[in-house]
Amino acid sequence: MARGLEPFDWRAVETGMAEKKTYTGGCHCGEVRFEVTADLSSVVSCNCSICQKRGALWVFVALESFALRAGLEDLKDYQFGKKSFHHLFCPQCGVGAFSRGTAPNGGEMVAINVRCLDDVDVAGLKLAPFDGRSL
Repeated sequence: MARGLEPFDWRAVETGMAEKKTYTGGCHCGEVRFEVTADLSSVVSCNCSICQKRGALWVFVALESFALRAGLEDLKDYQFGKKSFHHLFCPQCGVGAFSRGTAPNGGEMVAINVRCLDDVDVAGLKLAPFDGRSL
């Protein structure tokens, strides 16, 4: 593991510990819209190749905490490496507002790109580094 990077604590996703709030978000053009109930007290900053290039900051939620409101039929899927995560993006504007995958407990989870949430100031968030590059 790279120096100074701590592993992500999946227990918050699995047990629901947190101060949760409901947010709306979506892609740049508005074709993809969603609603999510999440805790933004700690946001994951991953250093893997796709997260670095996207500039994504993530919060992970159980599938039950996520509702896609528009754009399901338009979403495109990008997978790489072990193909364990579906990096979904809008084909109109190219923005990847969320991804889907499986949590360590086997349940379905959604990774929300916090930069795509409406009215959230990312400068005020606490970032939790994750060494995705070494996976």
